[in-house]
Amino acid sequence: MTAYALAHLRKAPLHAEVLEYLERIQATLLPFGGRFIVHGAPVEVLEGDWPGDLVVIEFPDLSGARSWYRSSAYQEIKPLRTRHLAGEVILVEGVDADHDSSAMAAAIRRAGGH
Repeated sequence: MTAYALAHLRKAPLHAEVLEYLERIQATLLPFGGRFIVHGAPVEVLEGDWPGDLVVIEFPDLSGARSWYRSSAYQEIKPLRTRHLAGEVILVEGVDADHDSSAMAAAIRRAGGH
């Protein structure tokens, strides 16, 4: 099942190391089938506050996403970002193409969730 790496990165002055990170990250993704879905595009905030940028990287599965993040190639460049950009990074599995939230709610009700 498709998985995603999401990063919520706070705005900061651009640093040469961040540019180097941007130049090198693509090569770390390719062996794991990773590709950018969202990469710093303007965010339209509809509820709450969203200070910073959003990055979404798609992977064929959660195992591949984990392997990419833990890879020596990515770990080598990660400090180029983390020294200059604060934020959160998560991995999450997507849903099947036929996902239905009403069916999900019904299953939760049947299981006694409410």
